[in-house]
Amino acid sequence: MKKPLTIKPFSKNEAAEQKFWNNIDLTKHFSKEDFVPVSFPNLKPSSRSISLRIPEYILMRVKEQANELNVPYQSLMKQYIAHGVTH
Repeated sequence: MKKPLTIKPFSKNEAAEQKFWNNIDLTKHFSKEDFVPVSFPNLKPSSRSISLRIPEYILMRVKEQANELNVPYQSLMKQYIAHGVTH
């Protein structure tokens, strides 16, 4: 560690805190050797609810497939979308 970083509690507002973090040069306080790899195995990606309009026959087919696989149809749709995006 190069020079200790002292952070006072932010009593003003979020804008003041953001200005502080935007203007500070952390290279003056930390070197590359100060950092260690970390893992967050239980961290789940955030989700957002969306509205999706699809033809009813497609929705019924997805529900049938989900029933055959014994999974919720929304989960199956998420798998299909994820597969489509990653391939």
